[in-house]
Amino acid sequence: MAPAITLAAETELSAANTGFMLICSALVMLMTPALAFFYGGMVRVKSTLNMLMMSFISLGIVTVLWVLYGFSLAFGTDSGSLIGWNSDWVGLSGVDKDELWGTYNIPLLVFMVFQLMFAIITPALISGALADRVKFSAWALFVALWATVVYFPVAHWVWGEGGWAFDMGVIDFAGGTAVHINAGAAALGVIIVIGKRVGFKKDPMRPHSLPLVMLGAGLLWFGWFGFNAGSWLGNDDGVGSLMFVNTQVATAAAILAWLAYEKIRHGAFTTLGAASGAVAGLVAITPSGGAVSPVGAIAVGAVAGLLCAMAVGLKYKFGYDDSLDVVGVHLVGGIVGSLLVGLLASGKGQSDVEGLFYGGGLEQFWKQCAGVFGVLAYSLVVSAILAFLLDKTIGMRVSEDDEVAGIDQAEHAETAYDFSGAGGGAARTAAPAPVTAAASKKVDA
Repeated sequence: MAPAITLAAETELSAANTGFMLICSALVMLMTPALAFFYGGMVRVKSTLNMLMMSFISLGIVTVLWVLYGFSLAFGTDSGSLIGWNSDWVGLSGVDKDELWGTYNIPLLVFMVFQLMFAIITPALISGALADRVKFSAWALFVALWATVVYFPVAHWVWGEGGWAFDMGVIDFAGGTAVHINAGAAALGVIIVIGKRVGFKKDPMRPHSLPLVMLGAGLLWFGWFGFNAGSWLGNDDGVGSLMFVNTQVATAAAILAWLAYEKIRHGAFTTLGAASGAVAGLVAITPSGGAVSPVGAIAVGAVAGLLCAMAVGLKYKFGYDDSLDVVGVHLVGGIVGSLLVGLLASGKGQSDVEGLFYGGGLEQFWKQCAGVFGVLAYSLVVSAILAFLLDKTIGMRVSEDDEVAGIDQAEHAETAYDFSGAGGGAARTAAPAPVTAAASKKVDA
């Protein structure tokens, strides 16, 4: 989130900015169901509903925690550059509907709900790495614990006034570190603990519905305009417009780069590659889009599309089972976008900070490195510890039999597609098939 815009001493509520931010909040909320579709299409049929539910449960759990204490921990008065707190925000009991957020001209409640949508989607991103094998109850408890001890503190570091990364000057416009690196590192930590799916690298595990994947990717792209452009919290100086343009440009470049790599490496342009490339570009431009020019956004997207396409194959080389490439896309894409700020910041966007290629030297690059690797290390280690503790207490994984038979039936007592009645009526009314000579001989035998 960008530093505050300095307005007049007597700031008044802006109906335009307030309406804009409510729309952006709704767009970001849409991204979690979109993610559910994206992930749901990428798994096998027997895991579809579980994948949808792993995203949807975050909407419930994180919303309640955010209202009770999460917002206070992330954006309250700083303590030691590590965490915030404001007792008036606990349960939002001390917040008036017309109270403004700092020096901005939007209500505090609007800022709170916009940030809530970020808090919801971040743990949902992790779920893609754990497809097919995690108990739903264990996942729900993990979401609650992870949001409390990882996301809320990291959001304070990056965006909260007094947070160490915020004070250092780390640029993260809309969540390269706090959302994508955070989720990607957490995914890696958890899958190291819980292990591989049954049949990993042996059985085919292809997406069951590529149209569903493309639908999810398209809705993510649509919602991401609210995610990114809304993070400037208003339209008073055009920075949000720059971010909107760069979001589109970088995503387009990433699709082209991913598909070019696929064609050269594997000989085909795939729909899964196009969808994955789009998400890689969206991830990479998230931290950098307010600092780079549109030409810089093309570079960010192209580099992210290429490197993420290369990174998704690392799981086969190193043997970690990242089911839906959360590490390859979100961790790698977040790192790429965050670090490229230090090279491509033009000084004409959200601030006058210039990257190496614009004459600014490496000072900002090293700041970006500190933010990237600080968040990565914390999330990786703490997420692995949480997964280990849950695995040793209530157990993180379903049984091998349930995993093979299908986690949807085992955990939710449902299936995504019910074909039991398909063709029933036609079968009853159709004329009996003629008995062939061969069939007659077989019956006689």
